[in-house]
Amino acid sequence: MQTVVDPKTLLLQRIEDKTALVGVVGMGYVGLPFAVEKAKVGYRVVGIDRSAKRVAMINQGQNYIGDVKDEELRDLVAQGLIRATTGFEEVPELDVIVIAVPTPLTKNLVPDLQYVEGVTREIAKYLRPGQLVSLESTTYPGTTEEVMLPILEQSGLKLNQDFFLAHSPERVDPGNARYTTKNTNKVVGGVGPQSLEVAVAFYSKTINHVVPVSSAKAAEMVKVFENTFRAVNIALVNELTLLCDRMDLNVWEVLDAAFTKPFGIMPFYPGPGVGGHCIPLDPHYLEWKAKEYNFNTHFINLAGEINRKMPEFTVDKAARVLSQHGKPLRGAKVVLLGMAYKANLDDYRESPAIEVFKLLQKRGAEVVFHDSWTPHVEEHGFVADSVELTDELLQNADLVIITTNHSNVDYARVVALSKVVLDTRYATRGIKADNVVLL
Repeated sequence: MQTVVDPKTLLLQRIEDKTALVGVVGMGYVGLPFAVEKAKVGYRVVGIDRSAKRVAMINQGQNYIGDVKDEELRDLVAQGLIRATTGFEEVPELDVIVIAVPTPLTKNLVPDLQYVEGVTREIAKYLRPGQLVSLESTTYPGTTEEVMLPILEQSGLKLNQDFFLAHSPERVDPGNARYTTKNTNKVVGGVGPQSLEVAVAFYSKTINHVVPVSSAKAAEMVKVFENTFRAVNIALVNELTLLCDRMDLNVWEVLDAAFTKPFGIMPFYPGPGVGGHCIPLDPHYLEWKAKEYNFNTHFINLAGEINRKMPEFTVDKAARVLSQHGKPLRGAKVVLLGMAYKANLDDYRESPAIEVFKLLQKRGAEVVFHDSWTPHVEEHGFVADSVELTDELLQNADLVIITTNHSNVDYARVVALSKVVLDTRYATRGIKADNVVLL
């Protein structure tokens, strides 16, 4: 008599013996490093991405993400452990499907879940018993259960009986050499205890430490809180910067001294604004969801307002600095050093430097930028290319603004050759010069 094995038992068995076929939808800063980690422990991984260019590069073993080692991806592809496709036709063959697609905001700061919903509909077309679907994209609490689950159940399959659903928010910090996908604690929340059990089993095979929480909604809240925490504290030091500017105090001196306290404080630093895929966006997901409960997140809203003001403040200060040197902003030649949103990274998503560039242009300045990490920038209709950082460029500029503190720039040379430098990142720390103005 043949024994019938239920879908959960069979899936857990495949996860345990690593015969489970893993699909990763969205092969970007989150998806590709995750796929590599899964393949390194022996799982076969299929990447799904709408970009034919990315898919072709993966299948040729060509890396395009800084946090992935070129040789590791090349070897895993050669071993047949990683491959990629642009379609969803292979979903029936997959045992686990991890979703790592963008969750942007509209112009009105409203969550835009078109990618999550679109991918979920594609998966629902092919869903079969014995599959785990896990969302890693950052979103508002309730997305997995309220948005994804109804779509998946249109397949006719039943949650925690036929298929399993979880949320495990990504915690990727691009460019961080210390904390990687493998050694960063992984929060996991399931839609029901059966889904939680399967998801924890899956992530435990790759991540050093998995942190289970009571629900997918709780996991979603964890992630937006983490990023909101950072946004609020960055806003605090940004507001302090505005006050120190009025009071003619060096905010960097104040912060450096404050952060010598060994308890009760954590270092955060100001800048020309906030960028990346998390800090400028994620708090607004929580802010938007809170309105459903007739709750106004005043603190979060205020932090967003302050952070969004920083590019404009940077340009206003640039105008003041130029004026003190007898030059109006209109017609001034301005060089921005750095277009990436953080140092030593090729990621310019939501970079405040882009907004600074546009505001300077709007006020009549002649603007160029240099960034060897991001030689070409194209976002939200803005397109620009990096220029070479020559002696002539620096000497002819009326103002140089350091917007990203990349370590491969010789800032002593920049200061020596430039008429005046506005440093928004304290990249000139330790350089004594009268022509440097700090944010």
